[in-house]
Order: sequence, then C-alpha cells, then structure tokens
Amino acid sequence: MKQAVIDLGTNTFHLMIVEQTVAQPWTVLFRESRPAKIGKGGIGQNQITDEAIERALTVLTYFRSVLDAHGIDPAQVQAFGTSAIRVAGNQDQFVETVARATGIRIQVISGDQEAAYIYAGVLASGAMNLLPSGDPEPPVSLVMDIGGGSVEFILGTTERIFWKQSFEMGGQRLMDRFMPNPQNAISLAAVERMNDYFREQLLPLVNAIHQYAPTTGRPLQLVGSSGTFDTLIDMQYCHETGHWPDSEQAAFVLPVAEFYRAYELLLTRNHDERMQLPGMIELRVDMIVVAVCLIDYILTTFGIQTITVSRYSLKEGVLAGI
Repeated sequence: MKQAVIDLGTNTFHLMIVEQTVAQPWTVLFRESRPAKIGKGGIGQNQITDEAIERALTVLTYFRSVLDAHGIDPAQVQAFGTSAIRVAGNQDQFVETVARATGIRIQVISGDQEAAYIYAGVLASGAMNLLPSGDPEPPVSLVMDIGGGSVEFILGTTERIFWKQSFEMGGQRLMDRFMPNPQNAISLAAVERMNDYFREQLLPLVNAIHQYAPTTGRPLQLVGSSGTFDTLIDMQYCHETGHWPDSEQAAFVLPVAEFYRAYELLLTRNHDERMQLPGMIELRVDMIVVAVCLIDYILTTFGIQTITVSRYSLKEGVLAGI
C-alpha cells in the first residue's frame, strides 16, 4: 500500500512516498525537498505573502504531478502545515487556495503535535540510543528540530517523553531579526544579541532540564533532527572522506569537535564562501548560520558533550504511527 506525506515547512516543502508492507515498516519510493520559502517577507507579520503563495503553488503543483505518476489520490495525502501556516492570519485563504489548485488538503498542526511527530521519527531512526552509555537505562535525550519558523525541543528517553515544546523562533525568524543581509558574514555583535535572545526565550527549556534531567542520574545528549543537522553531517563526511554519507543511513554520531570546526567556518564566511564549503547546499547556506548559533547555545548552556543526528523527522514520525 502506498502512502504519501508532505511536510510544508516555513522554508522547505518535503514530499515522501513509501510502500508499506507487512515485512518492513516502509520502502521509500520517492523523496524530495524543494524550497518554497513561504515565510519570506511576511513571517514577522504573521502573513503568507502573495509571492510566497505563488512559490508554494509552484512546488505543490510539481508534487501533484509526482503523486499522479505514482497513482496516489491527492485527497489521501497527509499534508501537514507547520509554523508559518500555523500563525498566518491568512491561513484559511492559503489552505483553500492550495486545495483548489492541487487537490492537496493541508492539515495545520499545533507545535505540540509537530514535536510529537518529530519524536516518533527520531525514535524510529535509532539516533536516541546510538551511543553506548554503559548504563542499562537509555540516556536522556534533548531532541532538537530547527525549522524555518519554529524550533521543537523534546526531552525524554526511548521509553517516554518527559517534556516537549515548540518555540516560534526558527531559522527564518532568526535571520530576519539578527542576519538581515545573509550575503555577508554574521557579526560578533549579532551573535551576542542572539544569545541574549535565546537566554530570554528558552527559559521553559532550562526549567524542564532542571526538573527532569537531574532526577535520572544519566547524561544528557543532544539529538539533532534533520535539516541543519543533515548538512553538518554532510560537511563532516565530505571533509573527512571526500564523499557524501550513505543516503540510506538514518542515524549518525556528530563529534562535538567536528561541530565546532563547522561552526567556525560558517560564522566567518559570507554567502559565496559558505557555498564553497564541501557538503554545503544552496537550500541551507544562509539559515545554517543562525541555526549553528542556536546549537552552540544549547551545547554551552547545558554542558552537552554528545551529539547524534537523525535523518528522520516529522514525515517518518507520521509514517511510524500509521
């Protein structure tokens, strides 16, 4: 049986088509991500601009052609709208326009629902228990998914979620606020202002970690979900081996030292210079700068020494629950 899931992110739209069988959870038939940038120009005003709607329709019309080629009824597709659509004052107009033009019906989900799907996807990847801890109990993981509009944090183990929350402070919002000209390298002053902003906005996360992590007696590890973390893994592999990682591999270890190698490169180069870095892609060349600033803040604030990466995220989490 074929299933299709579309994740309509603030920066990127993702389509995944799988064949589900009894023998295994799913076989991927098609997977593609395309930039739609529906947050560009309007996310600060909680609007999807006319230009953004046109970009969205261009991508979704292409996705509709792929669905047709696979014999999938667009009305049966599970299409999820996240941060930019969630907060848009013209949300209803956008959803109706897409349905009329493509037959794809968007389900707008809450930040809490988004975090739950991400956790399920990360759990399916195996990234949460990738590193042996020497402890019969699984380590406590801080799962982090950096989108264009929101950032999801989930604190838990492979057994249970302790706490989860979505913060409307994704990469596009951070760029608009702290890096309005991504053609240039980010300034040290902008990074310092961003850290002050993180300190203010992420108090609920600090409280959650203080409440739950010490009670377990287990180390805290960061588990990065797709997006920026995918690119950091690609940069690591291209730097160390000269080739890209296996596209079928779902979970990786990202050494903290390797993260900081990439961090220094990304913060000291302009757009064109970042594009020349091995493993970089156009889709992430600008937003990754503010994203690694957030990762650095998390590592430093909570003294985290272990990073694993899950290629799986929302789409795989949806499929894991079907």
